[in-house]
Amino acid sequence: MAFKSVKLGVENIHLSFGGTSALTGVSFDVLEGEILAVIGPNGAGKTSTLNCINGFYQPDQGQITFFPTGSERRDITRLPAYRIAKLGIARTFQNIALYTGLNTLDNLMAARHVHMKQSMLAGMLYFGSARQEEIAHREAVEEIIDFLEIEHIRKSVVGALPYGLRKRVELGRALALEPQMLLLDEPMAGMNVEEKEDMARFILDIHERRGVTILLIEHDMGLVMDIADRIVVLDFGIKIAEGTPDTIRQDPNVIKAYLGEESQHKT
Repeated sequence: MAFKSVKLGVENIHLSFGGTSALTGVSFDVLEGEILAVIGPNGAGKTSTLNCINGFYQPDQGQITFFPTGSERRDITRLPAYRIAKLGIARTFQNIALYTGLNTLDNLMAARHVHMKQSMLAGMLYFGSARQEEIAHREAVEEIIDFLEIEHIRKSVVGALPYGLRKRVELGRALALEPQMLLLDEPMAGMNVEEKEDMARFILDIHERRGVTILLIEHDMGLVMDIADRIVVLDFGIKIAEGTPDTIRQDPNVIKAYLGEESQHKT
């Protein structure tokens, strides 16, 4: 997929907690139609960066700009998370954040609320246009269930599902928001090899078949090098490198801060 323009701009972001600096002057662009990976050691500021982008944190300084398809640029630096979601930025979490007492179908339907004009109660009570809208939302959810190959668990309570399937349901819930851009925070953490292969396939399908721009945090360097178009490297809240996988693989600062550390752990 050709990169058309900037989809998201992160400019000079600073973030601190009680005097401790989490991010210092972080800047990068995410291009429309690409998979951009953000990597770095634990505590490098990767999740904090995502939290600033989707409105969970508000940075102390800097600007985050989103370019919705067919609309004017939006400064989202100070917007609350629900408004950012409505603009077309969806998010998965490092620690699964699902309604564990609900089944798969209901979890996905809950994510559709940002697109609902009528209340879900009105739809359930068969009130005219509300009922038609509810049918349309259910059709969208069923399409996601089919896309992610989770038909067999559509009525299963999420809290009772194996970890890998719960991660897939969370991905489905993000897709239910109909995102233009998807933020994935370690989507393969804790998975076995087979589960990782499935998740990688779904991420690539979302990118290629649905045209979704993806910002990915992931510790599996083999996966990152295989699927990312570009990589941003953070260390202690500072960007130390940015470029293609080949460029990053050979960058001495990255090798010292991260890739070398990974290699040592494997020996």
